[in-house]
Amino acid sequence: MSDLKFPTVEQELNLKKLELAALLEITKAINNNLPEEALYKIYHFTLLAQLNIRRLSLFLIDEEWECKVSFGTQHNFREMELPEEITELREITSLSNLDIDRRWHDFEIVIPIMHNNRILAFVMIGNVNAYYTTLGALSFVQTLSNIILVAMENRRLERHRLTQEAMRKEIEIAREVQNMLFPKSLPNNRDVAIHATYIPHSSIGGDYYDFVPIDKDQFLFCVADVSGKGVPASLLMSNFQAGLRTILRQTTNLSTIVSELNDLIYRNAIAEKFITCFLAIFNRTTRQLSYVNAGHNASILLYENNTYRLLEEGCTMLGIFDELPFLPVTTVHVPHNSLVLCYTDGLTEVFNQEEDEFGIENTIKVLQNCRFVSSKNIHRQLLQEVNTYNSDTSFSDDITLLSCRFK
Repeated sequence: MSDLKFPTVEQELNLKKLELAALLEITKAINNNLPEEALYKIYHFTLLAQLNIRRLSLFLIDEEWECKVSFGTQHNFREMELPEEITELREITSLSNLDIDRRWHDFEIVIPIMHNNRILAFVMIGNVNAYYTTLGALSFVQTLSNIILVAMENRRLERHRLTQEAMRKEIEIAREVQNMLFPKSLPNNRDVAIHATYIPHSSIGGDYYDFVPIDKDQFLFCVADVSGKGVPASLLMSNFQAGLRTILRQTTNLSTIVSELNDLIYRNAIAEKFITCFLAIFNRTTRQLSYVNAGHNASILLYENNTYRLLEEGCTMLGIFDELPFLPVTTVHVPHNSLVLCYTDGLTEVFNQEEDEFGIENTIKVLQNCRFVSSKNIHRQLLQEVNTYNSDTSFSDDITLLSCRFK
């Protein structure tokens, strides 16, 4: 900055008075907790009225460079992209030294605004009196800009912190809601042993399983998966569970249950969400299992001789249509010593390094190999196999397993 001029003592004194007034004005505005747009206006007025800076543009970095203040020039810098030659500067520089579009020569000097060794903004000034171009005066403009921009950034960080805190509390509530959805205990008696395993991919998953006694002969079990994750998925799943248990008090007809659930999800789904599920009712006396697979992964019925049947008949996923286009209920006989495994797609949609899917075939093989071990160990073996198969050694989706061992 060898071309900068030095003011007289009187000019220096006047400049210091103006700088003090400008500093007080900006500090007062910040302490009054004014909104950002008001702060930009005061910044504009202060530089113009107090320091007699008649031409200025302020570019602030957020996700990209954006012009926040511009005055004293006929060009619309709010719609112009900041040149790379300027964005690379870290010291006060004369724009005449840069090879840039001539429109930027409306300004004489560019002042980088730094905080914690990070660039926050660039201030370009022009059409100023000679003594306002001294290095000391420019440093003050730099300091003044830094004060107001750091204050704004601190506000944004505080707002972000408060938003994150609110989200954290929402997540805690949603997690508590989700944990309340799962049954507190599962039966292990002379008729059936039910075991469940749930592994969320994130703090709030979209999977759900349930066991609901109906009467002394019948019980319902199900596994479901909401599209998406987080708080909306958790809220929709709570609607699903509440609806299911309410409808079950009125009827045990699976066709009616699924139809009513579809209507509930269709009316309450947020942002085009939907639910896939497998619902089944078992009758201990007749040993009949009636089920509907609503767009879900096929559950596996494994017989004592290690043959199997896929329970895949049913309807489309819930919440897509206001009325389901088809809704068959399938009934199968369940012999003694049979096993039904229900699961969500987080189990089968796992890929190895060759991008081959773990799939239902590998799931069936694990079941057949572990046919006579406990349900808990079957689940453990399935998860171990998936872990070994998965090249990333981490799951990309929730995994829910629900096994019913019919004695």
